[in-house]
Amino acid sequence: MTAHPIRPLAPGSTLGVLGGGQLGRMFVHAAQAMGYFTAVLDADPASPAGLVSHHHIQTGYEDPDGLAQLAALCDAVTTEFENVPAVSLAALAGQLPVAPAARAVAVAQDRAQEKAHFVRCGVPCAPYAVIETAEQRAAVPQDLLPGILKTARMGYDGKGQVRVTSAAELAAAWESVGGVPCVLEKMLPLALECSVIVARGHDGHVVNLPVQRNLHRDGILAVTEVYEENMPPELASQAVAATKSIANELQYVGVLCVEFFVLQDGSLVVNEIAPRPHNSGHHSQNACDVSQFELQVRTLAGLPLAQPRQHSPAVMLNLLGDLWFAHGDTAQTPPWAEVLALPGVHLHLYGKTLAKHGRKMGHLNITAPTAAAARATALQAAALLGIAPF
Repeated sequence: MTAHPIRPLAPGSTLGVLGGGQLGRMFVHAAQAMGYFTAVLDADPASPAGLVSHHHIQTGYEDPDGLAQLAALCDAVTTEFENVPAVSLAALAGQLPVAPAARAVAVAQDRAQEKAHFVRCGVPCAPYAVIETAEQRAAVPQDLLPGILKTARMGYDGKGQVRVTSAAELAAAWESVGGVPCVLEKMLPLALECSVIVARGHDGHVVNLPVQRNLHRDGILAVTEVYEENMPPELASQAVAATKSIANELQYVGVLCVEFFVLQDGSLVVNEIAPRPHNSGHHSQNACDVSQFELQVRTLAGLPLAQPRQHSPAVMLNLLGDLWFAHGDTAQTPPWAEVLALPGVHLHLYGKTLAKHGRKMGHLNITAPTAAAARATALQAAALLGIAPF
């Protein structure tokens, strides 16, 4: 818990966010829609969140002057990015409410701590070994291979990960990442991937969005489908229960995403957590009566949490910078007019002026009266944009 338990903060208060990316931008939009002032701390003068906030403090996350400015401006502070230094959150928590707490973010920043937390919660995860020394690497059990070597820190969207099939490949991979602390996870036969987003208040009350079925390409989320029976109901219930257990054990306050693998034998294992809103929850902006970003505002401001209701089946398509280069090396604006002519299509762009391969530029939410209609329209939109079918 924070050092300053939140009393409800009325609209007109100022809510701060560490990090200026698209998740911060959408948090800022949600906060402003509810009548709050906002402040963003991010060194980039063109940060998507900074450009739309009332205040933009252009310093690094560990800059004492910047943190002091943020604390002076704000009534409470959150983060939009798990790799914001936990020490900065802890320093702010000595002056005002911070959610999520530094302790929870620190767990999400370190895969070894994260795995240990799953074990404490009794939530199954892939068999793994922590590798911090050459001796530990040499002692890895053979039955963990083939596996995926993941750096313990600073890995997301498939970064800091190497697939290995032998002890020799493991040794080479560990050297290639600089011999930093890593976790080796056994590769498991996957049937599909899913995620659950919960919001937990200071009073311990927890609400959740519907279970999201996800498709990743090259380690980056590409498609999320959310509708009734997008997964077997029993598995969906297990995923929600496991996510709530993980949040409760951390005494988490804020929005938390937990990603899962469903194995070919039908069992469920947890992959990782993100202490913030998540790509896979973007559908909630147009398909639910409360979005994940409004939930983030409510948890930070100490407001009541109502269980979100999904009113429309939905598909979310991630829009990467590659789409701007579908016809060559020169960036061209995708055919938004043709895409927006389709029924139930909602375009969300992040205000990034420079398209790059692999860069998240925006997303499309497609809603419809039925799951089949949402999926059909999403496939039409994908074809127009040059996104591979799914």
